[in-house]
Amino acid sequence: MSKPVLNALKIAEFRNFILGRFVFIMGLRMMGTLVSWWMYELTGDAFYIGMIGLAEAIPAIGLALYAGYVIDRSEKRMLLLFTTFLYLVCTLVLLGTSTDWFHYEFGNKLIIIFIYSVIFFTGIIRAFAGPSFGAIIASLVPRELLTTASQLSSTTWLVGSIIGHAMAGFLIAGLGVTGTFAVISVFIFLGWILLNQLREKKPGISSEKKTLDAVAEGLRFVFKTKEVLAALSLDLFAVLFGGAVAMVPVYAKDILKVGPIGFGWLNAAVDIGAIIMVVGLTLSPMRKKQGIKLLIAVAGFGICTIIFGISKWYWLSFSALLIAGVLDGVSVVVRGNIVQLKTPDELRGRVLSVNSMFINSSNEIGQFESGVAARLMGVVPSVVFGGCMTVLVVILTRISAPSLKKLEY
Repeated sequence: MSKPVLNALKIAEFRNFILGRFVFIMGLRMMGTLVSWWMYELTGDAFYIGMIGLAEAIPAIGLALYAGYVIDRSEKRMLLLFTTFLYLVCTLVLLGTSTDWFHYEFGNKLIIIFIYSVIFFTGIIRAFAGPSFGAIIASLVPRELLTTASQLSSTTWLVGSIIGHAMAGFLIAGLGVTGTFAVISVFIFLGWILLNQLREKKPGISSEKKTLDAVAEGLRFVFKTKEVLAALSLDLFAVLFGGAVAMVPVYAKDILKVGPIGFGWLNAAVDIGAIIMVVGLTLSPMRKKQGIKLLIAVAGFGICTIIFGISKWYWLSFSALLIAGVLDGVSVVVRGNIVQLKTPDELRGRVLSVNSMFINSSNEIGQFESGVAARLMGVVPSVVFGGCMTVLVVILTRISAPSLKKLEY
């Protein structure tokens, strides 16, 4: 293990943070996997899986800029604890909704309404929680360890995602939907306990600054910092069109016919690949030509999406998603390092909220796009279309933003 990694892990507060984030993210990813599977069981229609993404994306995007302002003027530890607690409440509501009693008393239609309502509320929470996790890192480690800490944080996020995706498949098979929600509640609560060990963090801006002026500062910084804008834009459209993972429940159940355990592993494949790359780049960082490597990686991600779309064999499908994850890991590292290194401390909440608008919520919009495209074209053509559009986005970005090709840090 490299010296910077060891030095970062020696900081007790940072260890509590990444452990808490790991357990929390594991629970959240289990919940995302479970809700998609549950919705497809209730409806048998891929379109409704896409609508889950839209339900979460609308509030997450709509509140993102204001959330960044709130994060920068708030005590970040308390904000993290409050948002993780609200996630726990949402999980408990879904737990109650999934019970046989609720199904017997109210039926499928009301259950579907409850699911969308809770997911909409989690989108509100996410607008504040997601950027808070990124914004607090700089206050946990010295600046010379910031890049290492950022990549370690990404690594724990990805490991939590992998385990959460895979465990959800096994738990659905063994405990059913209700039992899996009970396990998820325990994980989110443990994450809250670990994050509670952090010390208070002072706000980045004073409360005297006008809200609109403060919000605009974050947007101005992103749009005038060409490296940040180009990297975020590339990822935005690549994730938007390359959302093949949204259709994994359909592929697992109807095309590959592998059941909930195979579904869990397919859902985890992208994250497994990404963690391999992120760990490798943490131990042996890219020294130059990060921009051109980012373009190549995103193009490869699109090609893997096309292969997954046309595959009828489980192991080819799994391998395509795994390699897509390896390539996505390059994007995660390059974009994360650019944002962390280029952003002043007092702007972190607002800039990371813009990052959330570009990247995190594009997953949900991509999920919605996949659901609509599946309804219009069919599942397989919609996934192939998304992969082709991802490759096209890379070509257009290469032409319109030549500075990205030359990007180094």
